[in-house]
Amino acid sequence: MTNQMIAETLLTRIPPSASLLLSTSTTIPISGLPFRLSVSPFLNLHLTRASGTPSTEDLKSAILKQISLNKEIQNVLLSPHSSGNISEEVGDAHSMGSFALDRCRKMDQKLSDRRTIEWKPKSNKFLFAICTSGQMSNHLICLEKHMFFAAILNRILVIPSHKVDFQFSRVIDIDHINSCLGRKVVISFEEFSEIKKHHLHIDRFFCYFSNPDPCYVDDEHIKKLKTLGVSMGKLESAWNEDTKKPTRKTVSDIESKFSSNDDVVAVGDIFFANVEQEWVNQPGGPIAHKCQTLIEPSRLIKLTAQRFIQTFLGKNYIAFHFRRHGFLKFCNAKQPSCFYPIPQAADCLIRVVERANVPVIYLSTDAAESEYGLLQSLLVLNGKPIPLFKRPPRNSAEKWDALLYRHGIEGDSQVEAMLDKTIGAMASTFIGASGSTFTEDILRLRKDWGSASTCDEYLCQGEEPNFIAENE
Repeated sequence: MTNQMIAETLLTRIPPSASLLLSTSTTIPISGLPFRLSVSPFLNLHLTRASGTPSTEDLKSAILKQISLNKEIQNVLLSPHSSGNISEEVGDAHSMGSFALDRCRKMDQKLSDRRTIEWKPKSNKFLFAICTSGQMSNHLICLEKHMFFAAILNRILVIPSHKVDFQFSRVIDIDHINSCLGRKVVISFEEFSEIKKHHLHIDRFFCYFSNPDPCYVDDEHIKKLKTLGVSMGKLESAWNEDTKKPTRKTVSDIESKFSSNDDVVAVGDIFFANVEQEWVNQPGGPIAHKCQTLIEPSRLIKLTAQRFIQTFLGKNYIAFHFRRHGFLKFCNAKQPSCFYPIPQAADCLIRVVERANVPVIYLSTDAAESEYGLLQSLLVLNGKPIPLFKRPPRNSAEKWDALLYRHGIEGDSQVEAMLDKTIGAMASTFIGASGSTFTEDILRLRKDWGSASTCDEYLCQGEEPNFIAENE
């Protein structure tokens, strides 16, 4: 009987939802030795046929590889000319074939299918980015959308000053964006000021949203811009658009409403804008470039994340973003709610740990110690606790964060948040919080960097909380 026939015969005997450990052994007499050796033809091959598990072809492939491995082991054991230590040779053969179906393999992002737009701005045309909604993650998403707008409108994007927005230069590498495009497409506010000889005027200020407030910009933001010496005309609403119900727009819509011969235009805020979402959400984004992604953590933060992983986690770990602060009311306003009781969250985590086969979970959270302490106590698999590890406070005896300290950016809340994102983006598996832009930015990085796994998911994805409080 051929190997193929053996594999097919075995498969027909696996029930539709059964877990089967193949352990049939072969007894081999070894000439000159006072014992007989039993060798299993299926070393550590644990196959499961259940809903959502590998296909028949995957299982057949696994069996064939193990049959082939068994023959290699027998050849090593029975060969009269084998040299060296037999146990080492068997061990080597075993390691070659310690084959397990990769249930959390990397996602195929199909980068060759990307649809992209060229960003070739005119040297004297600028787009002033206006981002006001939410925290840093929201602003990074807003900035990414502004880059798309700038590419559509053939303009250089002006990054906001840290006096009116976050200090982006601390967390992302702006020069990296220009390097990826091979031309100057993004400049800092300070560079823009030099180009304009400090004559800072926004010729046209377009509002993407008209409701609830024009441009989603308050008086305080306008005052900050004027304090920087930026003058402007009145705000113009491009159309009737509400942040709570954004309608789908196309590239043609943007060109028709926001094109202008003026040198400097501003568009704001576009965090909620729904423009070519399928295009924007592609791995690598909608703009043609030679890098994995355009907006990514600074080199210092990436190196620090790598050093942290080498120190504490190793390559095989789950990163878990556990959003809790202010999330109860937010989630309960959604259908279904995304706020889970701690015991239910623990059960969901354990299932992913079992599937991903990892020794540790990295925890990024704003939860109180009482919450993640209870979570840790409930994380037990096969009688063993699953470590839940948070980034520790600075310790001079540890050197993984020395780069941040030497450059004077340790303790910066935005740097630490981006460090957490980077550790999450580099994990073998990631579990996020549904509805969190922090989670969404990690998923974007994982998709762009090629680290996204088939086991990545939102916490308790597909489940509703087993208890939900009433509304006020």
